[in-house]
Amino acid sequence: MSKFITKPGVGAPLGAYIDDQGVNFCLYSRHASAVYLCLYDASGHSEIARIALHKGEPGYWHVYVSGAAKGQLYGYRVDGPFAPEQGQLFNINKLLLDPYAHTLFGDFQHSIRHRAIDEQGKLCPFDNAHLMPKAQVTALSQYKGKRPQIAWHDTVIYECHVKGWSQRHPDIENAQRGCFAALATPQFIEHIKALGVTSIELMPVQQFINEAFLQPLGLSNYWGYNTLSFFTPHSDYLVSGDVHEFQAMVAELHQHNIEVLIDVVYNHSCEGEALGPCCHLRGIDNRSYYRLDEQGHYINDTGCGNTLDLTQQGALRLVMDSLRHWYQVYGVDGFRFDLASILGRERHGFSPEHVFFQCLAQDPVLQHAKLIAEPWDIGPGGYQLGAFPAPWRQWNDQYRDVVRRFWRGDSDLLGVLAKRLHGSADIFSATGMVPSYSINFITSHDGYTLADLVSYEQKHNHANGEHNQDGHNANYSCNYGVEGHSDDAHIKLLRLRAQKNLLLTLLLSKGVPMLSAGSEMGHSQGGNNNAYCQDNAINWLSWHDVSRHHPLALFISDVQRLRREFAIFTHPEYIHDNDPRFVIAWYRPDGRPMSNDDWHDPSLHTLVYYSIDTQAHHYLCVVLHRGGREQALRLVSPDNTPLQWHLRLSTDEHSVPATQGIVVDQEITLTPCSGWVFSNVENKHNTRQTL
Repeated sequence: MSKFITKPGVGAPLGAYIDDQGVNFCLYSRHASAVYLCLYDASGHSEIARIALHKGEPGYWHVYVSGAAKGQLYGYRVDGPFAPEQGQLFNINKLLLDPYAHTLFGDFQHSIRHRAIDEQGKLCPFDNAHLMPKAQVTALSQYKGKRPQIAWHDTVIYECHVKGWSQRHPDIENAQRGCFAALATPQFIEHIKALGVTSIELMPVQQFINEAFLQPLGLSNYWGYNTLSFFTPHSDYLVSGDVHEFQAMVAELHQHNIEVLIDVVYNHSCEGEALGPCCHLRGIDNRSYYRLDEQGHYINDTGCGNTLDLTQQGALRLVMDSLRHWYQVYGVDGFRFDLASILGRERHGFSPEHVFFQCLAQDPVLQHAKLIAEPWDIGPGGYQLGAFPAPWRQWNDQYRDVVRRFWRGDSDLLGVLAKRLHGSADIFSATGMVPSYSINFITSHDGYTLADLVSYEQKHNHANGEHNQDGHNANYSCNYGVEGHSDDAHIKLLRLRAQKNLLLTLLLSKGVPMLSAGSEMGHSQGGNNNAYCQDNAINWLSWHDVSRHHPLALFISDVQRLRREFAIFTHPEYIHDNDPRFVIAWYRPDGRPMSNDDWHDPSLHTLVYYSIDTQAHHYLCVVLHRGGREQALRLVSPDNTPLQWHLRLSTDEHSVPATQGIVVDQEITLTPCSGWVFSNVENKHNTRQTL
């Protein structure tokens, strides 16, 4: 082996950091007895040096290697007690990835050789070095672009999978399809700008691997919620392998005033349960990173085999440093945290006072980032919608379910629907939060697509290899008479209108709306509501004969114009009876104000609400009619001001562009299952029409 000149080095920062003379390597392992740095040649196959690290401050191991340079490949071997009953799984036979690696070389290959422990509970003696990617010394500079800094109340999110969006796009170069570079093209930027989107939320972009059980089934982890490296962009999304491509994508999107949010998975790692691979944290210091019970077994509140423990110094620092890296180096504007309740778990359950939340709140860098929680996990007391502290925004699944149930025809929902339309004040206002704390959505990556929500009443997940046992059963969907695809013109019309109804409701609710990519073009997954393992046409958006001129894309654009035109929807505060600017009034379709009994009347299928902007002199009426029959509507003026009403938008075949308007009589007939928007705002092309 080659010889390198070394010295103890320093205990900060963690990871590998280069200067003019060499590289400082630092690793955190509180319970290790020895740590070895393994240097590799350029092929990644031959170990050329093994260097013992100096033990510095408790838990910090470090060494400075003179002559080491950019591109140097390396890994670690960590020795210590092997005592599974105490949660100690040190195994010197395992080459381990630096959890702070900024770039990787080579691919992870599944094998039982990665195990730290065998099925009998004994130390696994096999070496795994030839099956492991190597960390690569890299010098990355901080992001210098100008951030959009869009206010929360003006934010519209578009959840998007990097590969799925562009893999079949005919106007994007083959080499760029499925990569970060595709999201920096005019095709992507023009598309989402036309939809009125301000912020894209990318599904996991940190380096992830497949679960071993998927490979024999010919499947893969398409979604990416199985993180291998918390600092590294996923290599399959890079055209050339250069991680700077991610930074370039962010810079281009920022040039067009588009924010970049990323979905991050800090609740578990790819190491899975005890017999899963030992590729970094498990072998570095199992007890310093994972939640364990008194017998040393993993606590599995994630459903993925292990759970990170952010009450531990090592795990907490890893997550904080990773977040800063993505914010400072790659320029992302914020984060959506998968199973975020995990991050607030202490020994006896979730706490909004958790040290992680406090660290984020006071961090001088991350206090400017947008933070979004998926406010649940599968553990005891894991459902925590409304419990996260400021400034955390939260995915509002109660909004999703109520809107779905209303439009499929469930009764006695008018009252709770009104609360959801008004920003879910019953969930958020008690703790001083405002409407933007609610991330409203109808669909996301998890569950049915918008098209499938109106086409299937049963999940069809057989392709996932789990005998259709996976995925949610409570989807609150409606197929309008036929399960799945239909060529019947009437059913197709009903389904198109149903999708418009859901989109209209979403975009004209207070709170932050989130669209799921593909909703604008009727993308179907064939009824698969858990397509996490389908790296194929089930997930890839189809662009054949489809562009931003799809009826749903045009409709979204029209509704977005109304959202921007009328300040009621983006007003940052809840609107109460004594509001100095806005008035909200709820009415029956016959023109009478809603009474207490009306809110629970099962014969009422129509929600009518008026808003008055006294500053702009705007009167607006939004009508949501879920009844299966026509309904007479009487338009009124809540404050008795003489008004001429204009139809601004509807979800039926009479829909008009939001930039125009049809003058309507006070008495009109609503189409079955339809949504309508009226205003007093005059337009250049007004014509009188009786509907």
